[in-house]
Amino acid sequence: MVKKSSGRGLRDLTVRVKTARGRTLSSTRWLQRQLNDPYVQRAKAEGFRGRAAFKIMELDDKYHFLVPGARVVDLGCAPGGWLQVAVPRINALGQTGGKPVGRIVGLDLQEVEPIPGAEIHQLDFMEDGADDQVKDWLGGSADVVMSDMAASSSGHKQTDHLRIVALCEAAAYLAFDVLTPGGTFVAKVLQGGAEDSLQSELKRRFEKVANVKPSASRSDSSEKFVVAQGFRG
Repeated sequence: MVKKSSGRGLRDLTVRVKTARGRTLSSTRWLQRQLNDPYVQRAKAEGFRGRAAFKIMELDDKYHFLVPGARVVDLGCAPGGWLQVAVPRINALGQTGGKPVGRIVGLDLQEVEPIPGAEIHQLDFMEDGADDQVKDWLGGSADVVMSDMAASSSGHKQTDHLRIVALCEAAAYLAFDVLTPGGTFVAKVLQGGAEDSLQSELKRRFEKVANVKPSASRSDSSEKFVVAQGFRG
């Protein structure tokens, strides 16, 4: 159950973390950033599994793709924050009377704690036959394919960029196989948006393509999101 909060009473003082024995300077900085991140605090207060929930909220508030009755695929869904946001918006639990009931399938390589209204599977979406399996679970084609996946950081900016682009491309090609005409693809990319080749392919296959940085993304992060709408089939 996700708790709503006005955000009042959340920590507004800077927390400083001392470097402990066995903790590296980089991990100390990460911990300090987490403790002082207003979106981390808000996620805890409102019952979301991570600050990323506010990114998909902001994207959907702007582009309106998570609608009642939608069939949605969430790639790399762990820890489940995007699923938590999508479930009520697509009416997956049927709690909004008179509106169509949606369905959402989450996929990840690791096990994810259950979320009411979401169907979660441990699957590598790049495996042969994954597209057919996804459509089988959904009971048809998808209206939305979304991905907040990020490759493990190598510490080398160019290498990390290529890894993220590769994940985004793999997610896009799954989307091409499972989306219904008019569908939406949303995925994490890096600063500058999708690579030229992928950007061109998305523009060919979708009516509208935008590269945006939600305010919930950290200011020092190079991440952006590509939102492609109006899949041409």
